[in-house]
Order: sequence, then C-alpha cells, then structure tokens
Amino acid sequence: MDILLLIVGFVLVLVGIAGAFLPVIPGPLTSWFGLLLLYMTKSVPNNTSFLVITLLIALIVFVLDYVVPPMATKKFGGTKFGVGGSMIGLIIGLGFGPLGIILGPLLGAFAGEYLKDSTNKKRAVNAAVGSFIGFLFSTTLKFAVSLIFTILFIKKFWMYKAVFFGMN
Repeated sequence: MDILLLIVGFVLVLVGIAGAFLPVIPGPLTSWFGLLLLYMTKSVPNNTSFLVITLLIALIVFVLDYVVPPMATKKFGGTKFGVGGSMIGLIIGLGFGPLGIILGPLLGAFAGEYLKDSTNKKRAVNAAVGSFIGFLFSTTLKFAVSLIFTILFIKKFWMYKAVFFGMN
C-alpha cells in the first residue's frame, strides 16, 4: 500500500507543477495532496505541523491566483470590463494551448476596455499589460510553490527509501 501511495503522491506533485501553467488544475494544492499521500504511508513519520504549514501556503497561493491578476489589471488603469475581459480571454485561450493561455487574458483585457470605451486605446493597452503582469506573477508563484513541494517530496522519500523498500 505504501508503494501505491508513493506513486500516486509523486504523480500528484508532478501534476501540480503542470497546474502552475494550466488554470484548470490548482497546482500547489494538487502538489500538497501528493505530500499528504507521502505522509500517509507507514514509511514516513507523520508531521502534522509540516502538513498544516504547507497546506496554508497552498491555500494562500490558491487565493492569490484569483486575486492578483484582476488587481494588477485595475492597478494599471483597467476597469471591471478589463478584468472581465481578461477572465473571458483566459477561458477562450485554454482552447489554444500554452500560447492561448498567455495571450488570452492579455487580449481579453484589451477587448473589454476597448468595448467599454473605444476612444481610450491607452487605457485598453494599460489594462492588457496589467493583466499580463498579474498572470506572469501568479504563474511564477504557483510554479515556485509546486516545485518546492516536489523537491520536499523527493527529499523526504530519499530520506526513507530504505524503509519503503524493506532494506533495513
């Protein structure tokens, strides 16, 4: 059973890294569940404080992922039309792969602002830039946390590999 938990946990931390770039997968939370499965094995001693701290980090990043891009759009002069356009652009962009995920929010924020006021192209461009910066920040943060969780998973496994494989 430990080996199954180990394998599924490792798959989850890897899927968490992918989730940093795919908005349909909550990257750090998925990676955290991988850590949880590792600690559910009989081979790794339970560490509740570690699991609670890493869960809090994953939850904070999860919330920030939804807060930062709209805040950045507003910070650069965008209105609710730019924020809404950014979200719609992200959804549409999902169908166009990685490039769509990057360009979708940018073009969506521009379109939202432009539809609101076609005479103010500067505001539309600024909102698009803000959306893009927010997206980059959010993605980088999710990637970093998911990668750190993966490294922690591998280090903890390596520490107890002999127990996993009965080499004591």
